Amino acid sequence: MAWAALVGVLTGLAVVGFHYLIGFINNFLFGPVVEGLMGLFSTAPPPPPPPPESVPAATPLGSLLQIGLGGLGFLPPPPAPPEPIPLPGDPTPLWLSSWPVVLIPLLGGLVVGLLRQIGGDLGPSLPSLMSMADGSVQPAPRLPLLRLLTASLSLGSGASLGPEGPSVESGGNIGLWVANRGGLAPDSQKALVAAGVAAGLAAGFKAPIAGLFFAFEGSYSTIPGRPSVRAVLVAAVASSLVTQLSLGDEPIFRLPAYEVRSPLEMPLYLGLGLVASGMSLALVKLLAAGRSEPVQRWFRRLPPWLLTALGGLGLGLMALGFPQVLGVGYDTIGALLGREGGIALVSLLGLLLVKLLATGLSSATGFVGGGFAPSLFLGAVLGNVYGQLLGDGLLQLPVAEPPAYAMVGMAAVLAGSARAPLTALLLLFELTHDIRIVLPLMAAAGLSAALVERWQGLADPGLLGPDLAEEQRRAELALIPVGDAFEPEAPLVLNSQTPAGEALNQLLEAHGHCLVLEADGWVQGLVTLPDLQRGISAGGIALPLAECRRSELLWLEASANLLQLEDQLRPNGLRQLPVFRLEDPALPKLPVGPPAGGLPLSALEGLASRDGLARAVARRVTPPG
Repeated sequence: MAWAALVGVLTGLAVVGFHYLIGFINNFLFGPVVEGLMGLFSTAPPPPPPPPESVPAATPLGSLLQIGLGGLGFLPPPPAPPEPIPLPGDPTPLWLSSWPVVLIPLLGGLVVGLLRQIGGDLGPSLPSLMSMADGSVQPAPRLPLLRLLTASLSLGSGASLGPEGPSVESGGNIGLWVANRGGLAPDSQKALVAAGVAAGLAAGFKAPIAGLFFAFEGSYSTIPGRPSVRAVLVAAVASSLVTQLSLGDEPIFRLPAYEVRSPLEMPLYLGLGLVASGMSLALVKLLAAGRSEPVQRWFRRLPPWLLTALGGLGLGLMALGFPQVLGVGYDTIGALLGREGGIALVSLLGLLLVKLLATGLSSATGFVGGGFAPSLFLGAVLGNVYGQLLGDGLLQLPVAEPPAYAMVGMAAVLAGSARAPLTALLLLFELTHDIRIVLPLMAAAGLSAALVERWQGLADPGLLGPDLAEEQRRAELALIPVGDAFEPEAPLVLNSQTPAGEALNQLLEAHGHCLVLEADGWVQGLVTLPDLQRGISAGGIALPLAECRRSELLWLEASANLLQLEDQLRPNGLRQLPVFRLEDPALPKLPVGPPAGGLPLSALEGLASRDGLARAVARRVTPPG
């Protein structure tokens, strides 16, 4: 517990410093630097300063975003200045006069690229950290100084990413670093990695409960139970306490009064969950495409400093039309959750598309940041569009205001893209401190996450950025056929009507962990040793074997590889899977359950297991002889 508290305090301090560094860089680049550039190249005298009461109390980037929102008709435009006297030869269009917004992301990308080229690797990301904690990879955590510096420059100069990725990955690195320095056991190392992950999210969003659940959802479901829960709780509380003492405890967003106007609204929120799942899938696919080997191989022809500079140039050009795509986007999200009015639907749809492209470009070209904030942004815009279409914009239904649908859209897109519906639900609740909208959040977030997993499969590319070491390890697994992971003994196959006591004796004699259940030549499932013990305790030794089966059959086709085997075993907590050789090409490679009626026993090739996977990998790395 003391180690976990230390991890939480260190992570909280790192995130607080990260927050202040982003603000300083943001204010400097979009303040003095922009003013200096405009003064350096401007041929007209500077305009007189506005009266004190009209100066907005916001950061320069916030002011820029407000100008953009005014141009879209969301916020009331500022009072019109007096018409300047036209100068001969200076008919500069308004969009061209905003050229510094193009230059700042370009300069930021140039510096980020130089730092990455000079500093080298930023350290392991979350998948690598978990592999290190598992013992699959040699532990090599790094203190997150370079990661947080490059992320601050990325976000401060306008990269369309979020701060939660660097915060969470920094917490995980701090957790593993502390565990290594303390000489802790492997299980304790995994617990402290989880504690750092929770502390990073809790500090980054002021959301300790969401941080706790995020550490155990998705890819982290294999972390051991009770000791890790205690460690994660302590770390999340410690980091949140540090953050609140340093940054205050005000919620990041505030939702206006919400009311359910009709019982028909719950199906409408489910419809929003369906639409949000499509947006989540588009975001995940776009980020994965930007990190894919063909794209990165083409990008590696350019030096890193030039690649990120060109990425910043692309962001700046997008920002000429939609300045809201720059940076984290919390200003725009807060406006969409307010009651100042409604953006025109065409403008909102354009903003949705440009933000999606800007996020993919930022991630692919080497800027440092996470995908949580962009998913919240996209969800807020999508939900606002959906709410306007249901209400005054098109259908004239008696529904809640668009800001309520914007909040639900935030949770639904985040749940689908991060594969973490509980985290999304609790995060939005903690960000807004509003319990009245929990039921719509639950419905939309759950449906979105389920549909994305159904369409995307079990492999989760993640939102926290590329992890080259882990991607290389997974690529090596994909080259090994699943047949290399077969158990040496033939699987024990028993009829579904076999008494449980007799099945237990045969399984013990075979020194096995599970048996294959069949009926009339068709495989119905697997029955493990604990399944038999529970069945005998409840129904006696004469209980039919079919009554002991507790889960659906998960299986693989013989053309699968070890990467697909790992993706099936890890999230489901299984030790082995049956492998079948089927001729039907229409069957999916990673099915959730068996086809109707089961799978033919004659097609059973063997059982692929965790131990077999480890042996197959060991054979590849062991020298001959």
